[in-house]
Amino acid sequence: MDWKIFASAFITLFLAELGDKTQLAVITMTAKTESKLSVFLGASLALIAVTALGVLFGGILSQYIPTEWLQRIVAVAFIIIGVLMLFGKL
Repeated sequence: MDWKIFASAFITLFLAELGDKTQLAVITMTAKTESKLSVFLGASLALIAVTALGVLFGGILSQYIPTEWLQRIVAVAFIIIGVLMLFGKL
C-alpha cells in the first residue's frame, strides 16, 4: 500500500466532494427520511461503485493511452461539461 498515494486520493476527493451535487442530494434525501443509516449506506455504496469503475477504466486506459494524454482528455471533458452546465444543457 502506497500511503502517500492513498492520502493524496483521499484528500483530493474529500475536498472535491464537499458541497457538490452528490452531497446536496444526500442532504435532501436525509431530510426526507427517518432512516439516516439507509441513506448513508446507499450513498457510500454508490460512491464505492463509481470509484471502482474509475479505477478499473483508468487502469485499462492507461495501458493504451499515455498518462499525459489521459490527463488532457479528462481536462477537456471537464471543460465541456462545465460549459454545458453553464448554458443549462446538462
